[in-house]
Amino acid sequence: HRGNLSTDAKVQRAPGIKRVTLTYDKDTMMCYFYLDKDSTLEMHTHVQSQNGIVMKGRINFIKGGGEVLELKKGDAYYFASNDPHGSIVLEDTELLECFTPYREDYID
Repeated sequence: HRGNLSTDAKVQRAPGIKRVTLTYDKDTMMCYFYLDKDSTLEMHTHVQSQNGIVMKGRINFIKGGGEVLELKKGDAYYFASNDPHGSIVLEDTELLECFTPYREDYID
């Protein structure tokens, strides 16, 4: 699968959070996320490891133990498999993220 940020539809992930799945195979997946200021994502887990970089904006990721990662444009991050995490979006933000293995729920 090969996607394109300019032509592929943005899929609603949660209120104020949209995703474009760019490319994937059974081993890995790359997605681009658009997050509106003040949107939140509930604490959750998934079997996939997740890494990403903040392309624009500011976001706080909250980890399961209560640790807060305060991230801005250029900051990278990583969540291991089944590592609980959620987020609070401080300003309009864009993220480029990779998941290993791919997320079946993100195949469009």
